Amino acid sequence: MKYRNPLAIARGLGSAKDGLGHWWMQRLTSIALVPLVFWFVVSIIALAGQDRAHVLAWMNSPFHGVVLSLFLVTALYHANLGLQAVFEDYIQARWLQLVSRIAAGFAAVFLGFAGVFALLKLAFGG
Repeated sequence: MKYRNPLAIARGLGSAKDGLGHWWMQRLTSIALVPLVFWFVVSIIALAGQDRAHVLAWMNSPFHGVVLSLFLVTALYHANLGLQAVFEDYIQARWLQLVSRIAAGFAAVFLGFAGVFALLKLAFGG
């Protein structure tokens, strides 16, 4: 028989012992995405109607290329964290929860590499 009061039980990080780290990373990526999304929307509006050469010249700028890749990677990581929480909360079968988390993780990594590769290829004239 355990003689712990409810406050002592609730002070931990939950049964998985890693809930706080996940929560903080979701908050940090959402804070990072605020200026990145604003920059992305302003950039897309400014590039609307421009020809391919102008867009490639814009993308060849080191600043725009780096910020665009930061936006892509941060957005995919944030989305993966959100999907992980959804899978844990709404999928009851543990095996399906695990398969869904693995599939979402692989999709995020694949899309991240594909996106950064495409940006590098366009930036360096591929």
